[in-house]
Amino acid sequence: MKKTYFTLLLLLAIIVPFFSCSEEKPDEPMLIVKFQFDPNQARLNNLGQPAAIAPGNAAQSPIFNSIAAHYLEMAPNGNTQLGAGTILYHAPETNMGGANAIDFSKSKIVGQGETFIKIPLSQVTAGTYEWMRVSLSYQNYQINIRNAGVDYAGTLASFVGFNTYINTFTIGNAIFPVNENKAQGYWAFALNDNPYSTSGQAQAGTTTVPNPIEATSPIPRNLNSCVVTGKFANNLVITGNETKDIVVTLSLSINNSFEWQEITADGKYEPSIGENVVDMGLRGLVPTYVK
Repeated sequence: MKKTYFTLLLLLAIIVPFFSCSEEKPDEPMLIVKFQFDPNQARLNNLGQPAAIAPGNAAQSPIFNSIAAHYLEMAPNGNTQLGAGTILYHAPETNMGGANAIDFSKSKIVGQGETFIKIPLSQVTAGTYEWMRVSLSYQNYQINIRNAGVDYAGTLASFVGFNTYINTFTIGNAIFPVNENKAQGYWAFALNDNPYSTSGQAQAGTTTVPNPIEATSPIPRNLNSCVVTGKFANNLVITGNETKDIVVTLSLSINNSFEWQEITADGKYEPSIGENVVDMGLRGLVPTYVK
């Protein structure tokens, strides 16, 4: 399975530059993809089923600042295997840290409603698409923490890709010199308007990655890919004769998506007493489009 998956990634690295390097023609209709963050969207588990917070844990819905994705694909139906649909995007990778990894320095990071990718529709395979897949790699959001009985707000950088090479990055005035690969679940945190900062690593295999078609089109869990899958309410049909842009919005569930294991059962995240992050995965994907 690993050999097949990484062969696929190599092919993607060859294919995708065709899209990103193409010149736009004046007034050419485009496929535009944007992100949206919804704290009220259904909270799902790995199989795309409604999920409650695990016993002994607590969670909060963060306030999102930005996000990055590693891979985008449209699938014609629920039997379409990963990589067999129409691939829209594949982020740059590197071996700088040894094993193959997402190159964070080249990741495209956007906020809600900003354009993530823009591709000429003439370069997108015509067809009918039922499902959307997006492999998320990075999240940046505000959370609340408690320390010594006082509540604070801070910013968390969450790396959920299969493997990410991270050089030096910042959160506000806090500097994090990493310069190595980090597995899925690495995070860094800094208080807002306060010099305190820290970082850590969630346990392997605990990041939720909802896939409602796991039975017919599974995602290789052992590779820790963060490919979230969601269904269009009405199939997206691309004829190849479009005269207007198609805007696809990927609505991601952030409904209690930041989850930790409690020591003091008060619903407050208190890392100073040893409360550890257990899950930072997005909790579902609902894709929509406007023609």
